[in-house]
Parts: sequence; C-alpha cells; structure tokens
Amino acid sequence: MSGGSTRASAYPKTLRGQRAIRNDTAMIEREASSVGFQVVPRRDQILIATCILLICAVAWAYLVHLSGPASPIHAPPTVMAGMAMSMDVAGGVAGVLLTFTMWAVMMVGMMGPSAAPILLVFATSQARRGAGGVPTLTLLFGAGYLTIWMGFSAGATLVHWVLHQAMLLSPTMAVASRGVAGALFIGAGVYQLTPLKHGCLQHCQSPVGFLMSHWREGPRGAFQMGLRHGVYCLGCCWALMALLFAVGVMNLMAVALLTVFILAERAGRGGTIVARVGGVAMIGVGLFFVAAGLR
Repeated sequence: MSGGSTRASAYPKTLRGQRAIRNDTAMIEREASSVGFQVVPRRDQILIATCILLICAVAWAYLVHLSGPASPIHAPPTVMAGMAMSMDVAGGVAGVLLTFTMWAVMMVGMMGPSAAPILLVFATSQARRGAGGVPTLTLLFGAGYLTIWMGFSAGATLVHWVLHQAMLLSPTMAVASRGVAGALFIGAGVYQLTPLKHGCLQHCQSPVGFLMSHWREGPRGAFQMGLRHGVYCLGCCWALMALLFAVGVMNLMAVALLTVFILAERAGRGGTIVARVGGVAMIGVGLFFVAAGLR
C-alpha cells in the first residue's frame, strides 16, 4: 500500500511539473511576443524579413517556371517523357542535377515560411543578449536549417531516380500505381498519429522553448542550433513530403496545400489537432486509393 501511495503521490507531482514547464514556456513566449522585435535594430529586422521573403518568392517563382510549358521538364517526348526527366546513361548527370535542384528549391519554398518565426525569435534572442552581427548569426542558423533539407533533397532525388529507372513514375512525376500511392497516404497518416511526430512537432510549435533547450553561443553554436532545429523539422514533415510522390512532384496545387498544412500544424495546441485530424484524413484517402487500385 505504501508503495502504491508513493507512486500515486509522485504521479500528480510529475503532472504538475510538466504543467509548470508548459506554463513557463507559454509565459516566456507571451513576453517575447509582447516585447516584439524592439530590441532588434529596425534595419536588421527589415534585412532578415526581406531575405526570408525574397528567398521564398524566388523559390516559388522557379517552381512556377518548372511547371510551365517553357520548362525543360516539358521538352518533347523524344527528350523527356512528358514531365519525367531523362536520367538515362546519356543524360544522367544533367537529369539528376535538375531533379536535385527541383527538390531543393521546393523544400526552400515549402519550409521557408515555417522557418520564419524561429529565425525572427532567434534574432531577437541574440539582440537581447547583446550579441554583435545579428544578421550574420541568423544567416548561420538558417544555413544549418537548410543543410538538413538539402540532405533530404539529395535522398528524395535518389528515390526519384530509382523510381524513374524502374519505370514506376507517371508523366506527372507521381507513382503510377494507385496502390503504392494509397500506401504512401496511409503511411503518412499513421505517422501523423505517432509519438515521434508529436515530439518533433512540439519543438516546431515553440520557437522560444526550442531555443531555451538548445541554446549555443557564437557562430558555430548558431549553425548547430539551425542543424538541430532542421532535424526536428525533418522529423515532423518528411512523411508529408513523401506524399508528393503520390500526387505528383510538380503538382503546384498539392505543394501549396502541403505548405499551408505545415504552417497550420505549428499553430500551438490547435496545430496538434490539425496534425491528427489530417492524419486520419490521409489514412482515409489512402484506403480510397488502395480500393481503387484493386478494381
């Protein structure tokens, strides 16, 4: 009985401790939002925000270009099979580089808006600490973050190449099998409901909490923090990115919808509900594709 009562009394303490941590983090975030970016020189604010906007705008402009009729992706069938890029022996290097560029730019366009809050909070934190060269440190944080997504782009390019060589891609760069497309949706939906997804999402939802837990000083520390945040972000979104193989890699409507969904996921506790409801919906879509493939 004494052991049971000890465990029973310890459990509420653990809950109170977890609740206190969440309350402290929420309080700090409210303070940060109330302070705003007043401690960051206005020139630096404008520079950082402008860079984020320009990078995202250029990335989306390039994606629109790739989806247009003037793109090399839309070359005649004798050179490219519809939208499928030539990755044969003759044009393998050029095809792989073009595919990697496409994925890399797509990741910048999709993840740039989601990274904006933590970049601005990071700049604010550096300024409050009296650090010099805030824009440079922020750039290093962003470079670390993008390094992770460039690695993902390289992996996606490899998968893309394997699928192309196996002739499993349709002209829209989607997997030709409805069953495989359904499996991708089901897999992504199930992952949305896992503790790993939830844990990574929590780090992405709370920029202040992440910086408090993983703060490192100096330029090297800024790059390392960017790397770590990129890992959490990848853990949160990799399955969603895999859906592009199900709906078409250059389906700009799907890319835009995924970008909005990723942003919605990060809207605090409401974002967690969005993630879970979205996961259930993905499982439903996946089952529909699988059923359609069996007919």
